[in-house]
Amino acid sequence: MAPETGYVVGADIGGTSLRLALAGLDGKVLAKWKVSTAGIRDPRVVVRLIHEGVEELLKENFLSRGLLRAVAAGAPGVTDVDAGVVIATSYLMGWRDVPLRSMLEAALGVPAGIENDVNTAAIAESKIGAAQGMRDFVFLAVGTGIGAGIVLNGRLFHGMNWSAGEIGYLLVPGTSVKPVESGEPGALESIVGGEGIKAQWQSLWDKDRTQLPKDLVATQIFDHALAGDAIAQEVLHKSAQTLAYAIYNMAVVLNCPLFVMGGSVGMHPALWESTQAMLAQRDKRVQPKLLRSILGPDAQVNGAIHLAIETASTRVI
Repeated sequence: MAPETGYVVGADIGGTSLRLALAGLDGKVLAKWKVSTAGIRDPRVVVRLIHEGVEELLKENFLSRGLLRAVAAGAPGVTDVDAGVVIATSYLMGWRDVPLRSMLEAALGVPAGIENDVNTAAIAESKIGAAQGMRDFVFLAVGTGIGAGIVLNGRLFHGMNWSAGEIGYLLVPGTSVKPVESGEPGALESIVGGEGIKAQWQSLWDKDRTQLPKDLVATQIFDHALAGDAIAQEVLHKSAQTLAYAIYNMAVVLNCPLFVMGGSVGMHPALWESTQAMLAQRDKRVQPKLLRSILGPDAQVNGAIHLAIETASTRVI
C-alpha cells in the first residue's frame, strides 16, 4: 500500500452554517462535517468551531494530527487574499478586518489559505465543475444576495480593493439608481437576490389574483411560476430579464464565453431557462453560454479543498 502523503480540510463559512470537508492531496473528499452558525458573529468562535470540526474529522477517519498539511476557508465577504484578512462580510456576520488566516494557523498549526466564498466556488467549477478547461468564465452565485467569481486567463480576478465581482451593486434597466450605504443590498441584488425576489412577490401580491400565501421564498415563487401562477410568472420574468441585462453587460466588458449559475436561487431551472431565453434575444456576437453549476451547494467547500491543496505546497508557517 502506498504511503499516506497527507490531508487537507476545506471550510465554507456561512451566515447560518459552517461546512467542512476532509480530502486527500488528490482532492478526493473522504468525509464531511457541518454545524450551525446561526446567531454567531464572533470570528474567534468560528475558528474554534473549525478547530473542533477538523479534530473530529481526523479522529473519525483514524488519521493522526501530523498528517494534516493545510486548511483553507471561503468567507462571505471582501477578502484580502495576500494579507489573509477578511475586510468585510455581510450583515449576517458583520466582520471587519478579521485576520482569519493567522487565526486559523495559530489554532491548527498548519498553513491556511482564505478566499471569498464565491471565488472558492469559481475555483471548484474550474477544477471539477461546469467550467473545466475554460480560461475565462464568470461564476454567478445567486442566493440571498448575488455575487460573481471572475476567472480571466485561468486566474481569479480580485480587483484593486479585492472587491471585483460585487455585482449586486450593478445598475441595470429597471433597478433603483439611488446611492446605497455600504453593507446595504445593491440595486441588482434588490431585484435578483433571494430577498429581492421575495420583496417583488410581496409588493405584487393580491389575494384576488392568487391563492398562494404572501410569505414565500424565491425558490417557491419560481416553482409556482412553473405551475402557472400569474404573479409568480411576473416576478420570474422581471428577475430573469434583470439578470440577463447584468450578464449581457458583463459579457460586453469581459468578452468571456461562459457564465455558470450557482447558489440556491441561481440553480433553479426556471430562472436559468428564462434568463437564457432573454439572452438569446441579444447581440449574438457577445452572447455567452449559460450553464448551471453541476456542484451545487458543494461548490464552495470543494473550492476550499483545492485552495488548501495549493496552500500546502506554497505556504510555510
